[in-house]
Parts: sequence; structure tokens; C-alpha cells
Amino acid sequence: FFLMSDCSSSGSDEDLDPEIELLDELGGTLSKWTNYIHGWQDRWIVLKGNILSYYRSADEKEFGCRGSVCLGKAVITPHEFDECRFDISVNDSIWYLRAEHPLLRQQWIDTIELHKVSPSEAAKPLDKLQLSSSVFLIVSDQVWVAEPDWCFRNAHDLTFQRLLFVQSDTFPLFFVTGPVDSLMVVLFFPERLYFLLKQFIVCPLGIDFKGEAITFKATTAGILSTLSHCIDILVKREESWQRRLDKEIERRKRAEDAYKAALTELKKKPHYGGPDYEEGPNSLINEEEFFDAVEAALDKHDQIEEQVMIQPLLFQINEHFCKVEEMVQSHMNYSLQDVGGDANWQLVVEEGDMKVYRREVEENGIVLDPLKATHAVRGVTGHEVCHYFWGTAFRNDWETTVESFQVVETLSDKAVIIHQTHKRVWPASQRDVLYVSVIRKILSTNENDPDTWLVCNFSVDHDGYPPSARCIRAKINVAMICQTLISPPEGDKEITRDNILCKITYVANVNPGGWAPASVLRAVAKREYPKFLKRFTSYVQEKTSCEAILF
Repeated sequence: FFLMSDCSSSGSDEDLDPEIELLDELGGTLSKWTNYIHGWQDRWIVLKGNILSYYRSADEKEFGCRGSVCLGKAVITPHEFDECRFDISVNDSIWYLRAEHPLLRQQWIDTIELHKVSPSEAAKPLDKLQLSSSVFLIVSDQVWVAEPDWCFRNAHDLTFQRLLFVQSDTFPLFFVTGPVDSLMVVLFFPERLYFLLKQFIVCPLGIDFKGEAITFKATTAGILSTLSHCIDILVKREESWQRRLDKEIERRKRAEDAYKAALTELKKKPHYGGPDYEEGPNSLINEEEFFDAVEAALDKHDQIEEQVMIQPLLFQINEHFCKVEEMVQSHMNYSLQDVGGDANWQLVVEEGDMKVYRREVEENGIVLDPLKATHAVRGVTGHEVCHYFWGTAFRNDWETTVESFQVVETLSDKAVIIHQTHKRVWPASQRDVLYVSVIRKILSTNENDPDTWLVCNFSVDHDGYPPSARCIRAKINVAMICQTLISPPEGDKEITRDNILCKITYVANVNPGGWAPASVLRAVAKREYPKFLKRFTSYVQEKTSCEAILF
């Protein structure tokens, strides 16, 4: 273990500057653990500044070091049991070294600790962005990086940058061959005076140009390799961030599409009781959705028929008789007229003997289409049809749209006032009607014409049942007009149900009492009136099939 400059220095140690002394090259032989195959091997260890390098032997220094480590952040640990061994660790790299004697080990440890941070290193600024390279191996012109990733940070470590600066300061001294050259260096490069003095004072024999050239080549190759590696890392990171950005853009696009779809679905979603979705000219629900909702509710009503207990209330006021007579006479005069020659009536449904006509009428935006239907039913009489249509005892058997009804007042044995609440068909509001229902037999004035049975239902007002906020009060004027046609049986046979035919004329004028889409109301009427006639007449046929004929 010796000081390399002592072999040729003419001055004493006291004449040397402490900083120069720290920069001198120290060398000696230590055993270094290589691997489990070769075990401990003798290596030439060199300490220069705060760089510890090793060579295979002292004679092979010109071929470059086999490895080096910066001592700036090195941890020197004497072995607990082996008195000659000590370990030097920097990050994840560990050198296992062994001296020949415990005193020699301690001398190495003290010297390394002294050179961990030299005055020249401490004087350099620490705020520069430097490449952390605590461990690097330089063999000939090859460079291996011991750490997996290179990063830039503030540190005391000796870097490629500092190595390059030192080598750039050393190479010009090789070309200084005499006093004139030395004078030129001092004149034009005064900052190189220190290195010039060091060259001639510390190592007057000259510079190992070949070794310095190999080291310089390895340093530049390491810089280029490191820069290439950093560029690759930056490119990969850029690609990774670009992929993440693309995924984030795609996720955001899907989220926006889902939000728009949810917003659209929310607008379509019905809000029960919401004012924006109730019937009216400014309703948010379109006509198609309105019709679908009405149709679905009506289908449900067809399947569920509720039985409601009837509690009639009897009154003895007959102030509506005049109105009854007026409405009966009006239907007899106009309802039985043929619609074939009237261009205002439109045939909307024709199924067998049943025909349904409609005349389109609107008032203040409210649909008031009059409707007339004609039908012929075998096996029943007009009296039987009107009896079951008028009788409150049979109402729930065939009427599926009524939620509740009650007799408000009995005018006579053939006339009553009824309050009737219909089932709500969402999104339309619930409606109720208050009407007089009367059944009459109208004798024919012509012996060739049959007698006529008539049931007339028309709206009236009553002090006991004013309109409520819960329901919209609708106005109706409905008539069921029936005539019985008999075909005489052969011989003296009695008349059976096979010989009778009921000709039905059904007239309906309904004011819904509020706005609703015209197309929806007309579509519902076109569907429900034929269905009602079929259901009701089938019910009458079933009820009377085993009963005596009621003429």
C-alpha cells in the first residue's frame, strides 16, 4: 500500500498542498471476492480522489480498470468475525475485500473514509443536474451500467460529465513539450495553471496517454450509450403516456355517450304525477308514447275487472224530466238517420255486420268527434240489449273501464242519476262523469216498423256531486238504440232465438273535458268502440241463451 507519486517526487510531503495530496493515486494489493467458482482473487486496488478502481494486476493498468466505484455515498463495513475483511457497498453493488493483516485493513478503511469527499468535490456546486452513476464498469472500450436505470439528480457522485472535464483538462498537458508551450498555456489558459503545476510537480515523468485515451474513449462511449438509453426510456414513456391518453379519451367519449343516452332516457322516462308529462298541449311526452301508455293501460283493464260495491243514494227530486224527454226525442229524430249519404261521416271500422263511423270535430283544440256504430246481433232482442246496458246490477259484468259508480238519485223506475269514476289511463288524467241514464220503449208509428228500445245517458249537474280536483269531469251524450227484427218460423212453430235479430245503433258524443293528443284519442276510439260492442253483445247473448225471450 503506497503513494504512487512518492516513487519519483523530489519534494517532501510537507511541501504538497492537502488538496493535491488527496488527489494522489494510492494503490495496493487486496483479495477481492469474485464468485463461488473462483472465490478470493488478488487484485490491484487503486484509490484516486474518491474513485476506487481495481485491476487484474499492477502490470495491466494500461489496459484499463476492470471496475470502479465512487466513494461519495459508499458505506464501508468491517466484517464482524473476519479481522482482515471489509465490505464497500454503494446502492445494490457490494465489493468484498480482504487485506493480509488487520492493521492493513484498518489503514485501507481510514484512507477510504478520508477520500470519500475530497475538498475539490466539496467545493463544486451541488445544484447541477447530474447523471447518477454510483457504479460503472469500464473495460477497454466497453461500458456496463451496474444500475438498471439511469436518472438525473443532484448528488456528490463523480459522473461521466466530471470524468470528461478531468480528461479534457489532462489531454492538453500531453502536448506541452517545453517552456514556450507552458508559457502559452499560462497566457491563454490561466485556469490550467494548476494542472500544469500538478503535472510537473506530482508526476514529472509525463502522462500515460494510452491509458487516458482508452479511458476517454470508454467515457464518451458510456455517455453515448447512456444518452441512447435515456432516449429509449423517454420514447417508451412517451408511448406509454400516449396510450394512456388514448384510453382516457376513449373512456371519456364512452362516458359522454352514456351520459347523453341516460339524459335522453330520462326525458323519456315517465314521472308519475309530474306536471310536464301530464296531458296538455305542452306535454313532454309525444303522441306515440301517449298512445302506447293508453293502450297498455287499457289492455291491463281488460284483464283485471274490479268489483265495486254499490251503495245507491235515493233522492226524490224529479227536476230532470224535461231534459230527459228532450234528449230522447233528439236521438229518435237524428240518431237513426242513415249516414250513407252524408259526406261528413267517415267509415273507420267495418267488421262483418258492424260498421263504425266518425265525424272529426274539434273545439278550442279539444277533440269532440261524434261516433256512430251499427251492428246486428242474432239471438237477442232490443229489450234484452237495453235491459243489460241500462241495469246497474250488470254494469261491472261487462264494463271494464269503470273504477267505481253509484246511483246518486232515482228519478223513476226507468231513470236514475249515476256518478261514475273511470280508471285512470296514464298519462291521461283520471275522469269522472255525472249523468242521467234512462231506458224507454218507443212505439212505432208505422205498423211495418218494429218498436224501438232506447237507453240514453247524458251529463247533468248535481249539487251533491260537484267537480273535484282529483278528476276531470267529462261530458257525455250516449244512446243505445235497438230494434228487434223477427223472421216468422215455419208452420206453427214457436219463435225461437234463431228467428230473432237485434239491429243496434250506438251513438256517442264525448267531451273529454281537457286536452289530449287528437291522434291518440281517435286511435283509442277506433280501437275501443268496436271492442266494446263485441264484448257487450257477447255478454248479452251469453246471459240470455238459456232464458225466455224478453220482447
